[in-house]
Amino acid sequence: MQKTLSTLSLLLGLLFACSSPSPDVAVQEQEAVVYQPHLPEGHYNVAFLIMDGVYNTELTAPYDIFQHTIFREGIRPMNVFTLAQHPGVVTTFEGLRLLPDFSFTRDSLPRIDILVVPSAEHHLDSDLENDTLINFVRQAAEKAQFVTSHCDGAFVLAKAGLLDEAVCTTFPADVEAMRQMFPALDVREGVLFVHDGKYITSAGGAKSFEAALYLCEYLYGAEITQRLAQGLVIEWDLNQVPHLVITH
Repeated sequence: MQKTLSTLSLLLGLLFACSSPSPDVAVQEQEAVVYQPHLPEGHYNVAFLIMDGVYNTELTAPYDIFQHTIFREGIRPMNVFTLAQHPGVVTTFEGLRLLPDFSFTRDSLPRIDILVVPSAEHHLDSDLENDTLINFVRQAAEKAQFVTSHCDGAFVLAKAGLLDEAVCTTFPADVEAMRQMFPALDVREGVLFVHDGKYITSAGGAKSFEAALYLCEYLYGAEITQRLAQGLVIEWDLNQVPHLVITH
């Protein structure tokens, strides 16, 4: 009886091994599946560019603000979604694991009305050498109505040549680094965000909320934006926020 049970266990083990994908196959299958959300027509499509090392706050702050527009009546709300260069898990700087909605190198992408570039760990070095990434940002920005960056995401916009004619800002401690890397740019300090044309660049961190609320106020007006802020328990008064709007 014991020998029979041992033989049965061996057979079950072999069957399980044959039916279970190898680790490599499991990873490939995971990377082959990208959940793509339903995007209602008539909304602004807001794409959040994510990559390994993206900072939580620069992603989640504007994501929260923009996503909450679906709960306000009488406005054109926002569809929010994430995209990355490759399918598969993206790990933030703080260790949060995310699965992007779209791969911009593999999938057919929806129209992008607003492109959001949160900061990531390597936005001052290796990410700037990623031609595929930089070219995508350049091409997406060309058709977008607005392009926003938070913290060092401005370096990606600058590398793509998008800020050549625009006043901008970045993370306060990296203003000088940006001036040295891109000496032709007009990089401002002492403000939380700068709006010039279609580009809104922000200091990032927790102040990414302010830059996102500003864009909402620009699109929807003060009353709607105040309600968005209240829904997230944020005190909001644009007149109290150091910022710069360039008019042409």
